[in-house]
Amino acid sequence: MTFLLENWLELTGFVSGLLCVWLLIKESVSTFPIGMLYALVTTIVVARAFLYADVLLNLYYVLMNAYGWYYWLYGAKSLRQDQGELRPQPIGASTVWVLLAITAVGTLLMGYLFQRYSQADLAYVDSLTTVASFVAMWMSARKFLASWIAWFLIDLVQIVLYIVKGLNGVEGLYLYAGLYGIYLLMAVWGWQSWRQRLQTP
Repeated sequence: MTFLLENWLELTGFVSGLLCVWLLIKESVSTFPIGMLYALVTTIVVARAFLYADVLLNLYYVLMNAYGWYYWLYGAKSLRQDQGELRPQPIGASTVWVLLAITAVGTLLMGYLFQRYSQADLAYVDSLTTVASFVAMWMSARKFLASWIAWFLIDLVQIVLYIVKGLNGVEGLYLYAGLYGIYLLMAVWGWQSWRQRLQTP
C-alpha cells in the first residue's frame, strides 16, 4: 500500500511539474494553480527523503505561486499600460548582484543550520538549490527573462543531487531526476520563447 501511495505521489508530481513549466513557457496564468499542486505533492516526497531544505522550498513555492498568480493578473500596472499586457522583462545588473548575494548568504546560513541541527543529507548542496530556487521563483513571478537561466543552473545541480540520493538507496527520486532532466531542456525552450516575446515590438 505504501509503495502504491509513493508511486501515485511521484506520478502526480511528475505530470503536474511538467504541465506547470509548459504553461509558464506559454505565459499562461494557469501555471500557478498547477504549480501549487506540484509543490504540495513534492513537499511530501522530499520530506520522506530527509531533504528538509527542499521541504521549505516547496512550501515557499505554494506561497510564490499565489503571488505570481496575483501579479500576472493584477500587478505591474505601468508595464501593462505601456505594453498593453505583461510581457517578459529584462533584469537590471544591480538586481542581479543583490540576488546573487542573497543566494550566497542564504545558502551558507541554511546549510550550516541544517547540517548542525538536523538529519539533512548533503545540507549545503540541498540548501544551494533551495535558496537559488527561492530567488528564481520570485524572478519567474515577476516575469524576468533571466529566471530561465537561473532555472537551468538549478536543474543541473538538482539532477545530480537526486541521482546521488538514489544511488544511496533512497527510493522515489530517480523519477524526479528524470523530471529535472526534462526541466533542463524546457528551461532552454522557455528562455528562447520569452526572449522572442521580449524583442517583439
